[in-house]
Amino acid sequence: MTDHDAIYPSLRGRAVLVTGGAGGIGAALVEHFCAQGAAVTFLDVADDAAAALAGRIEAAGHPRPAYRHADVTDILALQAAIRAAGPLHVLVNNAGHDERHDWREVTPEYWEARLAVNLRHQFFAIQAAAPAMIAAGAGSIINFGSTSWHLGMGGMPAYTASKAGIEALTRSFARDLGAHRIRVNCVLPGWIMTERQLALWVDAAAETMRHAGQCLKDRLYPPDVARLVLWLAADDSRMATSQTWTIDGGWT
Repeated sequence: MTDHDAIYPSLRGRAVLVTGGAGGIGAALVEHFCAQGAAVTFLDVADDAAAALAGRIEAAGHPRPAYRHADVTDILALQAAIRAAGPLHVLVNNAGHDERHDWREVTPEYWEARLAVNLRHQFFAIQAAAPAMIAAGAGSIINFGSTSWHLGMGGMPAYTASKAGIEALTRSFARDLGAHRIRVNCVLPGWIMTERQLALWVDAAAETMRHAGQCLKDRLYPPDVARLVLWLAADDSRMATSQTWTIDGGWT
């Protein structure tokens, strides 16, 4: 966070869980929630990166987040980790993997694996977290989709199909859980300049394409996404639900 970032008093002390929190956008989410004084638990399989992140946050003077090793494709382990974190106020379904693939080479097993890492776990994470939110009479669930399918991107059909499904999942849960004052929203990040994206995909041609597509001619970084998620988690957005929130510089 910077000195210019908003402070949300309603987030102080709130129990927040972030999946895929050890790196990229997830790490920014964990950092920003901790800076708000939230009680954060994050899940990942990258133990070394998770330990480094937790140490960095603590060294900055913020509450140290709790880390639990959990593979989101292992539903029993995922749900056990969520329940072990205790009753949650906020669930952020961030984990995903945008692996490129040639449609001609996709097998049924690969297709199922892509849905497992990008879509299936979001449903089962909500299934595990929602009962405590229902008992409390409040909660905020934030799912992560993608602008990729809105842009008609090719080269990863199992990923884009998964991400499209998350928007429908969001609207369905918003209706089912709304009576319990649980809000469910979906965030659609554009091309966010994580270390992975910079290492694998960002070259001069890609920068030219991004610059031409966006209304705001600037790179987006993980903190840009985190600041939107904070607002959706806080009481400031108390009547915002069943919506998709795009942050892509006006590309889609």
